Amino acid sequence: MNLVLPPALFAAVPAIVSEETVQLGMPQLCLGGLSETWLLKELGHRHWMALAAMAGRAVPDFRDADGVPVYAAFSALSVEDADFASLRENDRLTIRSETCRLSRTQCASRHDLTSKGRAVGTVHLVSAFVRRAPGGGNHTVARVALDGFPAPPRMGADRRESELAARAAAFRAGRAAPEARFESGPSRDKEAVLEIDPCPAQDFNGAGFLYFTSFLAFIDRAEWQFDGRRAPLATTRAREVYFHGNIDPGERVVVRRLKAERQAGELFHHCRLERAGDGARLADAFTRRAL
Repeated sequence: MNLVLPPALFAAVPAIVSEETVQLGMPQLCLGGLSETWLLKELGHRHWMALAAMAGRAVPDFRDADGVPVYAAFSALSVEDADFASLRENDRLTIRSETCRLSRTQCASRHDLTSKGRAVGTVHLVSAFVRRAPGGGNHTVARVALDGFPAPPRMGADRRESELAARAAAFRAGRAAPEARFESGPSRDKEAVLEIDPCPAQDFNGAGFLYFTSFLAFIDRAEWQFDGRRAPLATTRAREVYFHGNIDPGERVVVRRLKAERQAGELFHHCRLERAGDGARLADAFTRRAL
C-alpha cells in the first residue's frame, strides 16, 4: 500500500491517501465474485494503518492517559454501487483510499474500487476511538478522544462519511431509517430469526472484539437460511450498517430479519443483530442484493 505522506514522515497530517492494485485469487473471491468479507477486512486494515500515519506514528498503538489500549471501532459502514459479481480470478482490483478525521472521537475513510478502468463500488467506513473499562469486558466499551491528531478539516461536514455518521446517530436516536423502504411498516415477509454461536477462533479479532466483518457474515448466513433456496447466488449491490455494541466470547448472537422485499430481481432486507442473553442491540443492517 502506497501512502502519500508529507516530507516529515512522522508529522500529523489532516488526511492520508493511498492506492494499490491487487490481483484477485482465491483469498479475495467467493462463489459470487469479489468476497465482501475479504474486502472489508482489507479496508478495515487500511483504515487502521492510515490512522497511525495520520497521527505521525509508525504503528497503530494507541493508548489513553492511563495506558489503557484504545481501538478504532467501526460505528457505521456503507457499500454503494457495488458490482462484485463481475470480478473473477486474475482480475486486477485497484483500491484508492482516503482517510480523514471527522471529530475528536471519529475518523472516516472512503475507498473507491475500480477494475479495468470501470468503477465496481465505493465503501465508506466511520470509526470511533473506544476503550474498555478497567477489568471490564466488551459490554463496557466507551468512546474516548485522543490527542496527537490534526484538527478535522472544515469541509468535513460536507463529506459523504459525515452524512453516514449523522444517519447512524439519527437511527440510534429512533429518528430515521436510511431509505424509505426500510421505514417502519408491514413487511412482505414474516419476521425470521436465527441464533448463532460465534467461534472465538474465527469470529473475534486480535483485540478480543467480535470483528465487524463477522456481523455481516452472520447476516449473510441468515439470508441463506431465510432465502437461500430462492436466491442461492445473491450478491451485494448496496449495504448500510450501524454498529451499536459487542459481545464477549461464549455469548450468542440473534439475527432478526425485521423487513424484507423482493422487486425487479433484487432483495431488500433490514436485519438486526442482538445479544441473545439480554436482547441488547448490536447492529442494524440495511441490504440490497441482486438475485
